[in-house]
Amino acid sequence: MYRVISNRKLSRGAVYTALMLSMFALVYYSEATAAAAKDGLSLCFNVIIPSLFPFFVMSSLVVELGLAEKLGRLFEPIMRPLFNVSGVCAAAFVLGFIGGYPVGAKTAIALYKNGSIGKSEAERLLSFCNNSGPAFIFGVVGAGIFSSSLVGLLLYCVHMLASVVVGIIFRGWGDKGAKKSSAKRIRVTAVSYSTAFTQSVTGSFSSMLNITAFVVLFTVIIKLLFSAGILPWLAETLQMLLAPVGITKQWCERLLTGIIELTSGVWSLQAAATQLGKAMAMAAFMLGWAGLSIHCQVLSFVSGSGLSVKSYILGKLLHGIISAAFIGVFTRLFSLRAPVASYLAGQVKSIASLDFRTALRISSVLAFIILLAFFILSLIICREKYRTLHKKGV
Repeated sequence: MYRVISNRKLSRGAVYTALMLSMFALVYYSEATAAAAKDGLSLCFNVIIPSLFPFFVMSSLVVELGLAEKLGRLFEPIMRPLFNVSGVCAAAFVLGFIGGYPVGAKTAIALYKNGSIGKSEAERLLSFCNNSGPAFIFGVVGAGIFSSSLVGLLLYCVHMLASVVVGIIFRGWGDKGAKKSSAKRIRVTAVSYSTAFTQSVTGSFSSMLNITAFVVLFTVIIKLLFSAGILPWLAETLQMLLAPVGITKQWCERLLTGIIELTSGVWSLQAAATQLGKAMAMAAFMLGWAGLSIHCQVLSFVSGSGLSVKSYILGKLLHGIISAAFIGVFTRLFSLRAPVASYLAGQVKSIASLDFRTALRISSVLAFIILLAFFILSLIICREKYRTLHKKGV
């Protein structure tokens, strides 16, 4: 008992010491951390908020209005055999790949809280539904870092394929409690349009505040770790372990940066793009893992839901490892030295210089198209159901 108390005191002491050192570092490196915070806020204002907010609103509307339930019947023959989840989970899977992190996870948690899926299904879904969007992989990683549209295409295909593999691996997660959770599933009733709209907008705004807070915090943390020499020291220690496989200190720094924060990690690979195979494998791992910053964003949604995060963390780790392994195989099969198209190269500059209005307009149009597609599919399903009932004379 004494040992347990001593360990708790030791852990608390370590936390308090780390907090005091962090406060001292914030004061000592005040200029650097202030600049990092401004960069984080600029990233949120110009890219993250206009890109994610419309998708958050649309994904919430899909759940609140009951569209996911109706579309679930259509996707049941695909989702159940592959991932052992109901068809409604297709909404989180599709929106996650189009909207990017953390739209898929937020939709999955909303489906669980809404009563559309059980606990086991939600935890399985979390393991593979939170993925990068095509704009980030094609624009930033493919064209912006590697100057190759083919690299962007291959990374995105590998990212999707690895996500499917992870979903299949986790199809038996929590299987013992699956019947029990399904039996307690609540019958979902769609709310009114006005209620769904107001709840979706206010809830999405609150979610964006959480995401902004974590992005700014982790931007500052990375700057502090570099300024204090902690991250280079950790990279040197890691390099001693990975030296037999030819990993240098610089590569370890890039890897650790990507483990902490995805965007900073992939941008650090720009200087190493000449070593194409190694850089692509590391980029694939970072995209699959997603970074601690995005994990904290997801955890802020999971907290209070009663869901375990074990499947999510293990799923993201597997996603990164499997993606890197696939890249190692594919780079031996395909030539990736094709020059980037001039149009795509021009688009990279325009993406980098997007202002708030333009980014908001583009992401809003994409979100509207997705919602319209869901609405049309729902109408088709309802029409077919009406025809069936009419033939039966009901």
